[in-house]
Amino acid sequence: MASSLSHRAIADRGLLRLTSSFVRTFSSASPNPTDAAAAAASSPAAAKPKKRKKKNLFEVAQYLPNWGLGYHMAKSHWVGVSYEITKINLYKDGRHGKAWGVVHKEGSPAADAPKKISGVHKRCWRYIPSLSKSTESVPSMTKPTETAPATPEVQPA
Repeated sequence: MASSLSHRAIADRGLLRLTSSFVRTFSSASPNPTDAAAAAASSPAAAKPKKRKKKNLFEVAQYLPNWGLGYHMAKSHWVGVSYEITKINLYKDGRHGKAWGVVHKEGSPAADAPKKISGVHKRCWRYIPSLSKSTESVPSMTKPTETAPATPEVQPA
């Protein structure tokens, strides 16, 4: 009798497992729309838009011609202040290094000599397109004027 009860208990468990999995598949196939909205609202990752990573000075300069030499860059929270990049020393990875530049305030140079730019690895740099590349760094193609007389003088011997 004990063996017949154990066989019957095993058969009942199998039937129970079959019916519970059968019910689960049908219940997950068509979820309730209010449950889906509640799940999306409770998930913090789904509610927030993805935040874009800001760039350091070298990540901004890599897209400019000649790694940004002669172009103006500033930190995003600076107002009226920028650096005209004069020299860049890159490390092998291309995202780190050292940079030098001439500080500009309100578009005009505030210093004569370039100085080392601090905070180049901080992620807050931007390119200033309104201040175009300076004309000093671009050589001008002008013809020199001739100062020699048009007709040579012949001296008697």
